[in-house]
Amino acid sequence: MHMQVADQLPRPSKDPKGLADIGKWMCAADLVHTIHGAEQQSQAQMQQQGVTVETSRDMHDAALAAMIFSHLPPVRLSCIRSLVGPAYLGPCLHPDCKEPSCEGNRLSIMSESPLLMRISLPHHKNARKWGKAVIEFDVPSDLAQLLHTYLGAPRKALLEHHLLIGDACPYVFMDMHGRGFVAAAVLTLYWQKWLVSGGGVPMNPSMCRQVFVDERQSDSATAGPSNQGAAMVMGHSVKQWDKWYDMQYHPRLA
Repeated sequence: MHMQVADQLPRPSKDPKGLADIGKWMCAADLVHTIHGAEQQSQAQMQQQGVTVETSRDMHDAALAAMIFSHLPPVRLSCIRSLVGPAYLGPCLHPDCKEPSCEGNRLSIMSESPLLMRISLPHHKNARKWGKAVIEFDVPSDLAQLLHTYLGAPRKALLEHHLLIGDACPYVFMDMHGRGFVAAAVLTLYWQKWLVSGGGVPMNPSMCRQVFVDERQSDSATAGPSNQGAAMVMGHSVKQWDKWYDMQYHPRLA
């Protein structure tokens, strides 16, 4: 009976304006402005103040934010937090991986001059459905330069601050204790706190995927990769955009 009544209740519309009114939405332009501003500020502070724990953390956060939105279609949080850096030469860290030659979700430096970085994601949500196909793409030049700078002295400063000298933390991004983000929920809270500190709203980072698709399907969409290429980076397909990101009520948005 309860389910029958629930099925008959009108489902609330969740459009961008409604989500913005309750503090769960920022448009693509505002997100990009906030993230690019953080990038520029972190680089300026690094030049003015040198490599300190504070300037290193700011650069880390700007690079992390740029991975979630702006330079790339939104990469899944599970892939971001499991991304190991170029210096890590150990075995795959994915707990369920049984492939002896697998290098895990990895950020690699393909060339120093000109700088070329590549992200390979053998472990993603649809890996089994896709026949173990790897998501692989080159990092845009501006983001590659930011990551390359952060992975040098700033990252070392953070590791030393947390008494994890060298590459004891293999992951590209780390929490305030110098460890990899142990769960998506931890990374979500970290992102929300960072976004609010920059003048944004405590929007769930997974909502960035919704923002991206909404902008791409609008009449004012900015230039970028093909929809098929963008969907691949996001770990799904264009067909799923209509199924999961149609801006009508969906349980994940409630």
